[in-house]
Amino acid sequence: MGVISHDLRSGTKPDRNLALELVRVTESAALAASRWIGRGDKLAADGAAVDAMRLLLDTVPMDGVVVIGEGEKDEAPMLYNGENIGDGSPPVVDIAVDPLEGTTLTARGFGGALAVISLSERGTMFDPGPCVYMEKMAAGSKYADLLDLDVPIGEVIAGIAERKGGDPEDVTLTVLDRDRHEEKAAEIREAGACIRFITDGDVQGALLAVSEDTGIDLLWGIGGTPEGVLAAAAIKCLDGEIIGKLWPRDEDERKAALDAGYDLEKTLTSADLISGDDVFFAATGVTDGDLLDGVRRTSKGYATTESLIMRSRSGTVRKIGARHDRAKLREVTGGRYG
Repeated sequence: MGVISHDLRSGTKPDRNLALELVRVTESAALAASRWIGRGDKLAADGAAVDAMRLLLDTVPMDGVVVIGEGEKDEAPMLYNGENIGDGSPPVVDIAVDPLEGTTLTARGFGGALAVISLSERGTMFDPGPCVYMEKMAAGSKYADLLDLDVPIGEVIAGIAERKGGDPEDVTLTVLDRDRHEEKAAEIREAGACIRFITDGDVQGALLAVSEDTGIDLLWGIGGTPEGVLAAAAIKCLDGEIIGKLWPRDEDERKAALDAGYDLEKTLTSADLISGDDVFFAATGVTDGDLLDGVRRTSKGYATTESLIMRSRSGTVRKIGARHDRAKLREVTGGRYG
């Protein structure tokens, strides 16, 4: 009989592959949210995803606390920061959730919406406090050492182009389509690079930037801090890097962050955002995107989902397809989804 590690006996750190259990959680959220695709009500879609995710989370064997909840900045339904979830048994973990990344995408029937969750050992997830947004940059391992928020973005693009053995026009960035990005977009174009704008969903954008053969070399943008932590969890399971700086929206938020002891000039790395060595990540597609297929309903009363699950300790990345009997799901979930 093999030696059992102290961590496994004590239950203080994750040891089994919880991602295999978390995928049921993201599948449930995706199935629930899919009822609202194209119906124009992003709050209803988000609320359905939150309700379904919470229902399944309570069955997962873990003692979890939500460090990163999603929705507060929009006064949307959420799994709130500090909420205890799981069945209360070991391991003891931090959790980051976005039950529906891409509420607007779902409401408008656009592609790229996901249900996302990650977890790591207790005390290892970055808590951004009052800072809802951060400036981010992400790329794969080949370009990780070139990431720098303190130099003109044209220099980063030039470095990537040189390493690719090409010209800046061979570099493609993904950037959130926001008015606040107009000046930086002009710099990117001046540098000669191509931009692929996204309307929402920068967790998916970061994953595309760090993954091979996606056509995306770099993510840049000012987006949600919760999404930055979630992206960092995924990137720790892959081979790449994300960096960021907290970006207060106004002077009140800046003062609150400074009073709380946050260094607004510090460049945070993936190791700062998730300091744990055993990180789990799961995502399920809600609407079809570049990363995952969305929920699809068949004529025979089934629904199909596609999910991505990862673990940093083993480096295992799985893409899982599932078929769900909608009538049975409605029966066992009290009609919450199916």
